[in-house]
Amino acid sequence: MIDRLFLAHPRSVDESYTQHFSVAARVGATMVVVGMAVLVHAVVPGLFVRTGRRTILRLYEEIGGRGDTPPGA
Repeated sequence: MIDRLFLAHPRSVDESYTQHFSVAARVGATMVVVGMAVLVHAVVPGLFVRTGRRTILRLYEEIGGRGDTPPGA
């Protein structure tokens, strides 16, 4: 159970639990912050014009196509 919940997925992307936690926490925090910027953009379209797209592309470059999950799944 412990292996399935905490270790199997990090191993499938060639990371330790600590490495995976670090990457996932940073990506999650980035998504929260950029999500708030995009919500501000929805109200005031002149603000954060490129922030969402640029961040999504950067995150995809960093984590896209990794591990055991096929693209689009």
